[in-house]
Amino acid sequence: MLNVNNINFKNRPNHNIPNGPIDSCQVCGSKDLELVLDLGHQPLCDTLLTKDDLNKPETFYPLRQVWCKRCTLSQIDYVVPGEVVYHQSYPYRTGVTRELASYQQALAATVTQDLKLPKDSLVVDVGCNDGTLLSGFRDQGMRVVGVEPTDIHRFAREIGIEAIHSPFNNEVAKQIVGAHGKAKLVTATNVFAHMAGLGDVMEALETLVADDGYFVLENHYLAAITDRLQFDTIYHEHLRSYSLLSLITLFNFYDFTVVEAHKVSRYGGNIRAYVAKGKNRTPGESVRKLLEEERAAGFMDSAYYARFREKSIQLKNNLLSMFMECDKKGFQIIGNSCPGRCATLLNWAGIGPDMMPYIGEQPTSLKLGKFLPGKHIPIVNNQRLIDEQPEYVLLLAWHYAEPIVEQLRARGLRSKLIVPMPEVKILNS
Repeated sequence: MLNVNNINFKNRPNHNIPNGPIDSCQVCGSKDLELVLDLGHQPLCDTLLTKDDLNKPETFYPLRQVWCKRCTLSQIDYVVPGEVVYHQSYPYRTGVTRELASYQQALAATVTQDLKLPKDSLVVDVGCNDGTLLSGFRDQGMRVVGVEPTDIHRFAREIGIEAIHSPFNNEVAKQIVGAHGKAKLVTATNVFAHMAGLGDVMEALETLVADDGYFVLENHYLAAITDRLQFDTIYHEHLRSYSLLSLITLFNFYDFTVVEAHKVSRYGGNIRAYVAKGKNRTPGESVRKLLEEERAAGFMDSAYYARFREKSIQLKNNLLSMFMECDKKGFQIIGNSCPGRCATLLNWAGIGPDMMPYIGEQPTSLKLGKFLPGKHIPIVNNQRLIDEQPEYVLLLAWHYAEPIVEQLRARGLRSKLIVPMPEVKILNS
């Protein structure tokens, strides 16, 4: 089994990650890092452009993934300031994606049952976005408070959820404790890998979580990223791609214990970790089992990451070859959905509006009328796909392929649909 016996937990590294290039592990502080994949210089995936922006300079940043040979954390090696990444016009909303909204409702019910949360317990969601997850906990009879650094917090307030407009830190934690008491549960879904001020976050969790409470997180899981060739999940928001070993390493520096860990389906493969307040709690069998899976997979071996690099490059080249072949035949490939990950895919592959004239998004999306950063592909109402019936449609939110295909077919789309990962696959009409 993988272990953390080679780490001195009395010498805690600075977990507030500096901006700019970093040459040490964001979790354990080791400088024994090795390149996983170099995606070149890329723009921020969720800094969408307006028509006026197309005539202005655009900023690109290094985008390289490396891995730590001591704790197996995978991370990018250049950090963009959080206030630049999570600007006030940040366009992501959880609730507009029906599948994700349903998933969040189910997550709230599952966690409530797993932890046997008493009615009226305080649940705090870090990075609460539009309040979708908290509405699920409210339906379970919990008191809820959200923390959200972007202007998206207003959507949570519109549905009656208290949402503090701020990054999550110790001052905010003290504010919540003063107003509501300690939290029986704090959650962070698809945000715990995103925050550069990780030390501030950990100290805030120690302040906010009750002595008998829990922190439950979900984030992309390293095994799912490498096994399914999800190089498109590498972008500047995702500072860290966690293995279970790296999560255990992190929480061992603080007054917490990872007691349960499970692989779940969201975003093409997540890890859900249950973290109990207090040191030296007894982990469940799920922790031992998943650590053994990581050892067997080769998480400590350079060859594991070299295979991912080689296969990712080949996949990108295969996709680009398909575009070039279609262009020779006079066919266009149109994009459907514009998740952040598609910016990595299209920028790295060099696919612009000459190859993909537009990307279709659902009518409620905040991204309509904008342009993809880097490649400047226009984002339009996906009704245009139905009206024009292009020969091919590339499913850029391929991790939701099944329900998206069902919806598009139900609306009358007859195009051949392309699923890009983990291999390029065409679904005929």
